[in-house]
Amino acid sequence: MKHEIRYGKADVKVYRIRAEPLTGITPIPESPFVGRDNALAAAEIEVVVDGTAFLDAYTRGDNRLVVATDTMKNFIHAVSLRARARCLEEWLLEVGTAFLDTYPHMERVTMLGRELPFPFAVVPAADGDGFEPSDRLFSRDRCDFGSARLELARSDDGSVVITDHESGRRELQLIKITGSAFADFARDEHTTLPERPDRPLYIWCNIGWRYTDASHAVLADPAHYVAAEQVADLAVAVFHEFVSLSIQHLVNEIGARMLDRWPQLAEASFDTQNRLWDLVAESSDDARIKTYSDPRPPYGHIGLVLRRDGS
Repeated sequence: MKHEIRYGKADVKVYRIRAEPLTGITPIPESPFVGRDNALAAAEIEVVVDGTAFLDAYTRGDNRLVVATDTMKNFIHAVSLRARARCLEEWLLEVGTAFLDTYPHMERVTMLGRELPFPFAVVPAADGDGFEPSDRLFSRDRCDFGSARLELARSDDGSVVITDHESGRRELQLIKITGSAFADFARDEHTTLPERPDRPLYIWCNIGWRYTDASHAVLADPAHYVAAEQVADLAVAVFHEFVSLSIQHLVNEIGARMLDRWPQLAEASFDTQNRLWDLVAESSDDARIKTYSDPRPPYGHIGLVLRRDGS
């Protein structure tokens, strides 16, 4: 028999106070995001370890080389305490590199993370004039979030290298009440869907991207880093202004804009669901006034990967 071995610790939530600020981001026209102070940086982190050194634990019950997953949890917190953690990708690189440096029998690690956004709460201004973001109070945001995956291994000289990577913005939920269409699609005896030259469009969307040079993902040069907040803002701007003829048409436009806006990206990918509500009632006086209910499953599922030629 051949064995392919992996194990690790998932769902390690880390709330880091006073991480290093993220600065030096190149602005784009579609987004106001230019950095964050990281007064509170929070993430859900997973480590997956690969290596044949653990084979005896599986075949003979010999645990002498097994790093307990509880130890992994504590290790992630220990490294996170001293990490720069300016962005999620850098945070994962620091933790993953520390794993490989500390435990030589670990051959490869995959680090996965998802941001746990806590934006500043807005409070009355200290001078009594209007409102301002709090310097100490944050409110948990439970909608879209940044994500990252880094696969790390040792090179021949013993240094840690990134063998694969992907950054992402997950669980975007966007509804556009006019300015989308779906018509002129193939029809046969199984088709019951009416054509809609103008319709509301509600999408759930995961966006991913890869860099031509993986070092840009971990802030080798902050000017080449693409922040997940910027990607979300760009997707919103395109959705707002673009009259799409299908979800396929929409995600292709967003992806093309991403690759045009950021030449350092090699790939943009999309995993999107059509969650358009079901129409329940419509005003007899004004056809624009309608009520909807949540849709019944199943849902339309659309995927796309855009790569530059040669990538």
